[in-house]
Amino acid sequence: MKRYFPFLLIFAASVLAIPAVPVYLRGTGEGESSAASEAEPESDSGSGSEADSAETESDGVYRILDVSTGEVMEVTAEEYIIGAVCAEMPATFEPEALKAQAVAAHTYAERQRLRELENPTAELCGADFSNDTSKYQGYFTENQAKQYYGENFEVNYSKIKDAVQEVSSYILTYEDEPIISAFHSMSSGTTESAENVWGAAVDYLVPVDSSYDTAAPKYLEETRYEKDILEAKLTASFDGLELGEDFASWITIGEVSESGTVLTAAVGNKTVTGTEIRAALALRSACFEIEYDGDEAVFTTRGYGHGVGMSQYGANSMASEGKTWQEILEHYYPGCEIEEIS
Repeated sequence: MKRYFPFLLIFAASVLAIPAVPVYLRGTGEGESSAASEAEPESDSGSGSEADSAETESDGVYRILDVSTGEVMEVTAEEYIIGAVCAEMPATFEPEALKAQAVAAHTYAERQRLRELENPTAELCGADFSNDTSKYQGYFTENQAKQYYGENFEVNYSKIKDAVQEVSSYILTYEDEPIISAFHSMSSGTTESAENVWGAAVDYLVPVDSSYDTAAPKYLEETRYEKDILEAKLTASFDGLELGEDFASWITIGEVSESGTVLTAAVGNKTVTGTEIRAALALRSACFEIEYDGDEAVFTTRGYGHGVGMSQYGANSMASEGKTWQEILEHYYPGCEIEEIS
């Protein structure tokens, strides 16, 4: 078994904008949770301490802080991965897509475990992460999965469990370290770079073709805001904003990436990012266009999520065409290795 050391990915100061992992699909194929990956920036740092050279093999257990009770739960790696896949990907997806999701979820957990070993977060009380999905990856206990799936529990849970058991010993690595296993619901048709979304380049989080996504449910969505509601939302999000009299010029798109993400836009007297507009207006993605229809602004979005890393709908489409979980991961995380750790 190949061993690895604590994750020490050192960027310039801009790396502070890179999240742990993406905003996650919440089991329906249509929704996403506000995981820390997008809501709260996180940095990786190394101090050159003895921990840098100490072997840190997993004991096969993850520790999860229950924020409602303060209890630290211990679950096996396999149990955790099953619960994470239940929370993050629809059970109706193809088995090979579920396996790819399982490896991404396991990679997240290992990366986070190593981070906590090196630089513990006081609020976690010795845990690797918590069940607060605004900060960490989604996870269902078996009882929560029973409530979520209802009468379909046995079929769905067994399907996910079978997929996880086949890949539970694998994670994704880059230069022998667990990767930032970002994923999202569906892209614009091409995934986005970490640099364009979070401000710092990551060698393996780069644009790749995901044209399957254009056929995904709700790929194109229209969101309308009446003038007064739009004004309220924008002024609440951007301090010192002055919108002016011309409604049709309140938001003007500036630079757009090759993947379709709005990189800059003028909002009144402010220059902001498409991601900031997305957050302010609860849009499905930062790949959007604007039209003005009388006293309404009409936003048409493409895809769902930040667009970095693996597209879940793209993974499912690849699986339906006979691609393996390995081929899916190699496509969406180019240059990374699939490593067996237990």
